[in-house]
Amino acid sequence: MKKYLGFLFVLAMLFSLNVSSVLAEESTDAAGTSREDLRVKREEVRKEMEAKRELWRQELETKREETKTRMETLRESLKTEKDAVKAKIKEARIVGREKALERFDKITEKINDFKDKIAEKASKLEERGVDITETEKFLGTVEAKLSEAEAKVAEANALLTVSAEQLSAETKTEFRTLAKEAQALLKEAHQALRDAVKALREAVKAKMDAVREAKKAGDLDDSEENETEPAE
Repeated sequence: MKKYLGFLFVLAMLFSLNVSSVLAEESTDAAGTSREDLRVKREEVRKEMEAKRELWRQELETKREETKTRMETLRESLKTEKDAVKAKIKEARIVGREKALERFDKITEKINDFKDKIAEKASKLEERGVDITETEKFLGTVEAKLSEAEAKVAEANALLTVSAEQLSAETKTEFRTLAKEAQALLKEAHQALRDAVKALREAVKAKMDAVREAKKAGDLDDSEENETEPAE
């Protein structure tokens, strides 16, 4: 999990972006979209993200409760086990399975939170004229990979909550396959996050270079200089 948490460093680099030297846009951009229109769009995007985030969390919480219920049912079944040693082994088995599923949930939640933070940052920068097209593409990839990974985890969940007995060889193979596929998808989502950050940094640099060149050419004046860096 450390390699996923290490992404915090990359995210911190993004949030440290200072575009105070970027000149402000004219009242409308090349496409004729006013700054006010961009603010409205940003607010709409923010509300949409909040709605998606809340729905995602509700679904995740529902899945967790379902898993918890199944695991509790397995624990209840241990009460009929007369052999204390076998009961202890089964309990340890249940705990191990719970932890395995929790690890996937935590990684998925971290990546989803990072995605939302990047999207929010991108929305703020778009209002200042930064092209976030590439960033949005990568964030779309993150969502797709997360959805696929969650589906794999759900299948693995079903395998682990059927019984407290030792998994059959066939079931073990199926679980390992699902786990590897989920890990691969999470790795791809993680990489897409890095690509989104890189794309946004490059877009900011391109914007800064463009407005500086415009200022040198006399197309913009000092009065149009950007007032502050984006708020966090």
